[in-house]
Amino acid sequence: MRDVRVTLAVATLLRIFLEDPVEPRYGYDLMRLTGYPSGKLYPLLARLESAGWLHKEIERVDPSVAGRPARRHYRLSGEGLVAARRALAAVNEQVRLRPDGGPAPRPAASTP
Repeated sequence: MRDVRVTLAVATLLRIFLEDPVEPRYGYDLMRLTGYPSGKLYPLLARLESAGWLHKEIERVDPSVAGRPARRHYRLSGEGLVAARRALAAVNEQVRLRPDGGPAPRPAASTP
């Protein structure tokens, strides 16, 4: 499994997967929930899949009976679930506010 650079867009997508980790999600559903167009969403999904964070399965459906093409369902892998939780915890820590409403101080850089 590879590390993924967690941008705001990736964090938004991971949050949706973490809302119900066993629920398979498909592209149109994710576009609706994130507000991202397909040109932004699918590269994110491909990056997460390539890193091993997501599994992709093609729905087993007869397109002529269903009246639509088969959907590609995405779901967090076991390792992806752990990595997504860690990544979002790190993001939350970075944007945490102090009680007075200001940003939390960043940890001092350690010197070797």
